[in-house]
Amino acid sequence: MQKFIPSYNGTLRSHLVEVPSCISACSGIRVFGRRIKSVVFSTDVSIIKNINGDAIIAVYPFTPQPIIAQAIISVSDIPVFVGVGGGRTNGPRSVRLAAYAEHQGAFGVVVNAPITDITISQIKEVVDIPVIATIVSTQMDVGKRLASGADILNVSGAAQTPEIVRQIRQQFPEVPIIATGGPTEESIMATIEAGANAITYTPPTNGELFAESMRKYRARYEE
Repeated sequence: MQKFIPSYNGTLRSHLVEVPSCISACSGIRVFGRRIKSVVFSTDVSIIKNINGDAIIAVYPFTPQPIIAQAIISVSDIPVFVGVGGGRTNGPRSVRLAAYAEHQGAFGVVVNAPITDITISQIKEVVDIPVIATIVSTQMDVGKRLASGADILNVSGAAQTPEIVRQIRQQFPEVPIIATGGPTEESIMATIEAGANAITYTPPTNGELFAESMRKYRARYEE
């Protein structure tokens, strides 16, 4: 029997971006007592402030900068997982960024696929928040990532994500897995059924949302 859940939306805040409801089907991952099922992939503070996800994953294709992490953490009402490099940025700099992110209030640090196992070990030595390692292929050595200190896996394999998750789950039945869910409810459910504990959701951009609002405004004057 489905439970009735009372809710309050207000007036000015009723226009929120909502994550797909099917994400609730996954088990979630408890981080410092918080159960996280939906992880929003965004660095747009206006989206972050107006979305109903459980956490934010703040990664971007530039060198990680503490001032960006601080801006996102200060705006967010929910936990933030902060990217600390692995591609352009690596080694000692990633270690320093991870330590700083923890001091800023990050709930976890995310390392990208090219990062070395040694750097993961060094990060784990200086932080008490989870280290989240990104997995992009079935060819990656997941066992070494976990042995080096990765606490959570972040699977981002585009259309191959469900298969990557399935293979990891067969080998490591209890490892926490966050995975990209894709654009549809069917693709999200396929990822959950493969074994993902939490789903990464990419919301519409600020430009896309505002374009829809502008279409509605213009339509009023065309009637």
